[in-house]
Amino acid sequence: MLHDPAFYVTAIIAVMIVGIAKGGLGSGVGIVGVPLMALTIAPARAAAIMLPILLTMDLFAMRAWWGRWDRANLRTMIPGGVLGTLIGWATFRMLSADALRFLVGALAFGLSLAWFLRRTEPAKKPPSMARGTFWSTLAGFTSFSIHAGGPPTQVYLLSQQLDKGRFQGTTVAFFFMLNWLKAPMFAWLGQLDFDNLATSLVLLPLAPLGIWIGRTLHDRVDERVFYRIIYASLLLIGAKLIYDAA
Repeated sequence: MLHDPAFYVTAIIAVMIVGIAKGGLGSGVGIVGVPLMALTIAPARAAAIMLPILLTMDLFAMRAWWGRWDRANLRTMIPGGVLGTLIGWATFRMLSADALRFLVGALAFGLSLAWFLRRTEPAKKPPSMARGTFWSTLAGFTSFSIHAGGPPTQVYLLSQQLDKGRFQGTTVAFFFMLNWLKAPMFAWLGQLDFDNLATSLVLLPLAPLGIWIGRTLHDRVDERVFYRIIYASLLLIGAKLIYDAA
């Protein structure tokens, strides 16, 4: 089990942010989890430690958002999500630790920069099998590699301008399916070893706490302020990881 105090500082913050996002406040900012932990450990190990925590969070989040998902969108997204997850599984060992750091850093930096530069909301678009398959496949791949499937999912769902509850419910249901699909694949790759699982167990009590905070604050906090803080942090984290990889 990991004993580095610096790791636990980053891990506690990461788990709380991911839990709050799963609970409904700032959905999509859960991408910060692995990049933040990757400042102190290898990205692949960070992803492995986060997975059991995500599985637990998914159970609490599904209970909180039960039945509020959009069935039509899920029918469009799930096949692509499965395909992307399988691609991530097949290519996992092809990426070195530095390649993963660069991937995590570039994604974090690019998405946070795009968020700050965006001036208008995207035009409303109807659900589409082609767009849904493309973005959910990308979500499945990035979700398997670094648990960062939120942004591609947001690109697709936000363009439909769903209400907050239906958007959150659909996102929760989609990643509930993806994360449980990933579990046996991570085990097959040897990522769920005793040391990683023991570290996950230490952090696990934070999962329901983060979900509860996110659900409680869902309609009480200005998400814009929350997003600014998270994406500003993500911009700096992304730059640091790109520097480390280089």
